[in-house]
Amino acid sequence: MVRAKNAAFFFQDNRMTVRPLFGFLCASLDDFLVKPLNIVGESGASAVAILDANQPVFYVVSPDAWREMSKGGRTASQKVKNNKNENEETVGESDDLEELGELDQEQGFPVPAPRPKLSPRKRSVMADSVMTQGAMRANNFDVLADQLIAQENQRVQRGELSAASVGILKNRLDAHVLPYFKYIPPSQVTPMMMDAFVKRLTDAHLSSTTVSQYLVVVRKLLKLAIRHGFLREVPELPTIKVANRPRSMLSLKEYAAVVRTAHRLVRRGDKAPEVKASNGHRERFWVQPRNLSLPPDMAWAIRFMVNSFVRPGDLRQLKHKHVQVVRGSSVYLRMTLPQTKRHDAPMVTLRPAVQVYEAALAQAQRDGRGGPEDYVFLPAETDRNYALAVLGFWFKWVMREAGVAPEDAMGRLRTLYCLRHTSIMFRLLYGQGIDMLTLARNARTSVQMIERFYASALDGEMNVAMLQSRRTSKP
Repeated sequence: MVRAKNAAFFFQDNRMTVRPLFGFLCASLDDFLVKPLNIVGESGASAVAILDANQPVFYVVSPDAWREMSKGGRTASQKVKNNKNENEETVGESDDLEELGELDQEQGFPVPAPRPKLSPRKRSVMADSVMTQGAMRANNFDVLADQLIAQENQRVQRGELSAASVGILKNRLDAHVLPYFKYIPPSQVTPMMMDAFVKRLTDAHLSSTTVSQYLVVVRKLLKLAIRHGFLREVPELPTIKVANRPRSMLSLKEYAAVVRTAHRLVRRGDKAPEVKASNGHRERFWVQPRNLSLPPDMAWAIRFMVNSFVRPGDLRQLKHKHVQVVRGSSVYLRMTLPQTKRHDAPMVTLRPAVQVYEAALAQAQRDGRGGPEDYVFLPAETDRNYALAVLGFWFKWVMREAGVAPEDAMGRLRTLYCLRHTSIMFRLLYGQGIDMLTLARNARTSVQMIERFYASALDGEMNVAMLQSRRTSKP
């Protein structure tokens, strides 16, 4: 090893090669084992990174540098003894181990437990060594996480990703990824560490789908580490079998009961009880008093979703400018909604959705709304996330009043999203000659998603008449 301003020199196969290392002091493990004293002697006051397969495995420091560090600790200790009555922030000889522990945290080494915050003082010569300089700073999951978020934000700007996805990424980084990997350099991640990470997620009672999504985040971080040269390949990750958990749906009888109940609550002017199924009555309730009485929007929303295949997120942002009534051989609504889940094709509805939309438009016009930029459902609510949450609250209230169980026979919760599943299932059950591809395209999904999730509850008994049907004999 030879020190230089921007390079470290290695002899391999009797030839000297130069690798730019941004001022680092490095040596190969083979050279260190052959001539350790020579390498340490040339290091001076800096640490030397010992590399194996281009990855740092440990660091060494010369005796002179160590004595300098110890001398600094003893000097500070003596200063404390000589100035007992002075209010000076000093550190003693016992803080040498604390200093090394703090350095371990800065450099990404695993430590048993967080140290208490130390008083401000001058950094040691080792703190400015190879372990914290230049590209080695990126050998840290915190740095890689910032880079990953920046890359995902660029995808948002290009329209490849939604801003909500970046928010979910940040939540997962803060919840489990960074707390676990904070003191582990990416170059030292092993399959056993990944097994322990999955155990942490499992102990947190996360579903297999969520665990799999966390592993996707870690894989992205490790791929960034490969681009920086800290890893040759992504370590073997645990295999997680993702169990499909499709949402529930309503039967035809339950759907009719929910719609009738919603209309009845509107006519009677009943107010929703300020209760929550999990813990009963609450003194403070998140629903505004003006939204405790049910307007006709709830019944409209239920019928509209079942006859239009839209997601609740589509319902939230649906404006009058997105809707066009088409009257011809067929009567339907053509909806040009903003892109959702990489789908931007127009959607067409069933005929009952036209009646719902025209009723909502007439009511909006009576209230002085109904313009192109006005929302179709709950147009008075400018906070659209709150508007969607209120619709979900109303739906649970209506189900309770209608005697519809909040869970289906398989224990799956019935939320506003189950109306989309109901819409697709009704077409599969009661439609004639339904083409799966056309249905998937119109619902802004894929045939595979319909088979895995939406139609997973479809069984033979639901269409027993079709299974028992017979072809008519030809003349």
